[in-house]
Amino acid sequence: MSVQDIIEGKKQWRAHLARVKALPPDYRIVYEEMQKYLFKVGPVDLLDGPLLAGIVDFFEEGAAADKGVLELIGTDVAAFCDGLIKDSPAFADACQGSVGGAAVTPERRAER
Repeated sequence: MSVQDIIEGKKQWRAHLARVKALPPDYRIVYEEMQKYLFKVGPVDLLDGPLLAGIVDFFEEGAAADKGVLELIGTDVAAFCDGLIKDSPAFADACQGSVGGAAVTPERRAER
């Protein structure tokens, strides 16, 4: 990764945070909780993938339609997040696979 890539990544992240900051307060609070949850259990490609930006897009559309954030995602934020990442390999799966010898795929996670 070059210095230019790091600078570009920071610019993109700051632009993303500016979009989050522009959300209504209830949306922003829920987004921040979702972000914390996804950073703990989320997919390996969370920062490089489209998930966080897609959530902001979804929230911006909901706010523009004058819907409450809980109308969009329901009252169980963790369950909503789990639904978003159900088919993605998670950090915990990658770590467990390296310790246990066999990688835990999303299919194997669902078997538990």
